Amino acid sequence: MQLGMVGLGRMGGNMVRRLLRAGCACVGFSRSRRGVEVLERDGMITVASLADLVARLAPPRAVWLMVPAAAVEDTLGQLLPLLAPGDVVVDGGNSHYHDDIRRARQAGARGVYYLDVGVSGGVWGLERGYCLMIGGEAEPVRRLDPIFAELAPGADAAPPTPGRRGGSTADLGYLHCGPAGAGHFVKMVHNGIEYGLMAAYAEGFNLLHHAGAGRAARAADAETAPLRHPEHYQYALDLAEVAEVWRRGSVIASWLLDLTAAALARSPELEGLAGRVSDSGEGRWTVATAVDASVPAPVLATALFARFASRGEDDFANRLLSALRREFGGHEEREADAPRS
Repeated sequence: MQLGMVGLGRMGGNMVRRLLRAGCACVGFSRSRRGVEVLERDGMITVASLADLVARLAPPRAVWLMVPAAAVEDTLGQLLPLLAPGDVVVDGGNSHYHDDIRRARQAGARGVYYLDVGVSGGVWGLERGYCLMIGGEAEPVRRLDPIFAELAPGADAAPPTPGRRGGSTADLGYLHCGPAGAGHFVKMVHNGIEYGLMAAYAEGFNLLHHAGAGRAARAADAETAPLRHPEHYQYALDLAEVAEVWRRGSVIASWLLDLTAAALARSPELEGLAGRVSDSGEGRWTVATAVDASVPAPVLATALFARFASRGEDDFANRLLSALRREFGGHEEREADAPRS
């Protein structure tokens, strides 16, 4: 099997490396040379342009785009005129599924198949494999099945689900979810759930972090809510150890908890992190889709808004709150307290 990969960053590069290990012939193109030499030593052929990449692939070709969502439109616009009827182009990034529906029609007008593939696995996918959520026509999905099978984690990644009948490729870690856009629709909701899960862990560990609130003196003034029973909050909990014990037998054990435990083991106070949490779009699209479909999703929406707040997007609102308290009650802002450890 042969595959062209456009974009050789952390995800694209590791996917190529995993395919090379499986004996797949890979041709790669990247605008950056970072990390490319290692892939070349592993057996990847590097080209200098999209035209060179297409020329290196035997028809019917398969070209996988692993570029940021903002770069897909331009890259696809350059690539499609170079392809021939029967070729397949895969968008493996985090594009909006609305764009996939349009792009599939655009590619189809040239006789080119377009697949949208949501890819989950992050930097760990090289060893663990990648969960793949695929949208598009059935024929190119069947044709690329050997590629999907090598990238996916395989049956050993999870034990069989009790009571599940008549398995599918989902048991191997990849699934044809439906027509154009379906793959990225499923991945969009996956990422929305990811926001919620991460926020739940973050809030819970923050509460544990403040379990010693009663040990610090509080100001006795009109601007400070009293802690009625400080004796109830005298704990100095080792969060790294809590995370570790929760990994074993608890109902909230998960891979995200494994990563939480690893982060706390390296740095119990998470030094070097300012707490500014980015969002790359999928959480917003999930919430917008929930509104369109009249589906209540308060946890996912709150997790998204918490990311906005982490970046200071609520600063003006908070200043206005202070202003209103001053206007109606003469309340002056207190200086910020030192961070509590």
